[in-house]
Amino acid sequence: MSPNAPQAIPPGHVPVLVDEVVAALRLVPGETLVDGTFGAGGYTRALLGAGAGRVIGFDRDPDAIANGPNLVPDAHLTLIEERFSQMDRLLEERGLSPVDGIVLDIGVSSMQLDQAERGFAFGQDGPLDMRMSQAGLTAAEFLNEADEAEIARVIKEYGEEPRARSVARAIVAARPLTRTAELAAVVRKALRHHPGMKSDPATRTFQAIRIHLNAELDELEAGLRAAERALRPGGRLAVVTFHSLEDRIVKRFMKERSGDLPAGSRHRPLAAAGPAPSFNEVAKPLSASDAELARNPRARSARLRSAVRTAAPAWDQPPPVSLRSPVSPRSPTSLRSAVSPKFPRKTSGGRA
Repeated sequence: MSPNAPQAIPPGHVPVLVDEVVAALRLVPGETLVDGTFGAGGYTRALLGAGAGRVIGFDRDPDAIANGPNLVPDAHLTLIEERFSQMDRLLEERGLSPVDGIVLDIGVSSMQLDQAERGFAFGQDGPLDMRMSQAGLTAAEFLNEADEAEIARVIKEYGEEPRARSVARAIVAARPLTRTAELAAVVRKALRHHPGMKSDPATRTFQAIRIHLNAELDELEAGLRAAERALRPGGRLAVVTFHSLEDRIVKRFMKERSGDLPAGSRHRPLAAAGPAPSFNEVAKPLSASDAELARNPRARSARLRSAVRTAAPAWDQPPPVSLRSPVSPRSPTSLRSAVSPKFPRKTSGGRA
């Protein structure tokens, strides 16, 4: 699709957990908020409807930005085509920081899923693309060029697929692959899919390839740190995730930044105090209600986490450490989940 082609949004399109997100942001009329994943503009419409004085919408997808003025025709909306991990820099350059609240809706948008030509889903056949920014390596190029070990690593690490080696072997044997339906059929055959199975086994492989191509977990980590820098003291952060890899990163970020760290062993000396907590009032995670699930089955795995910014300085860029490892309060940590893949990490394929 051309970046300038208008995209029709289904009537009544409502984002997941929208009422809960608006409540978590504790919006005061006239405030400035950021919708870091603009998509179809659902959260932005809700924020403006609740009295926001200004909403800055970010999206790396050029279609979302091009369609934004049609989706949300409001003079109080500012749209920026960029990854949300860059929000603090771009807000500062435009004289818009600090802001009062930020919402992030992680993962692929309904618009992207529903457009067969974008190649994110297998409900409708389309080209194997999966690029959120519509630039860089496509899914077809990755699958047809990467070696079997690299494909297996990606599917294991980002799709948590227990039979990743079998799927990767089947993909290599079936190359070249160019269509979503082709890939889905290969995965189903490799995993012995049959009618009546609770879920389609191709889902995990599609998720894994999409996350890899778009560097989504790296973007989420960087985006959380950018939000930390962009929020004013008392500003609110709300993050909606859709699978355990994302939720684990957000959970760890909020626990760490609020000072909720493991006490450590009684056999070791106390570690030096770390940075002052940059967030507090970390709320319990919220899931979709039964009523929302009845309206929108895609909300099934959604989870909302929120917190409030303190007056403490933002933490510095953290050194990498496994989410599963004990955390010392001496320094900030990386938020990445360590799946501990059994496959060698290689660089073939790249990231969009």
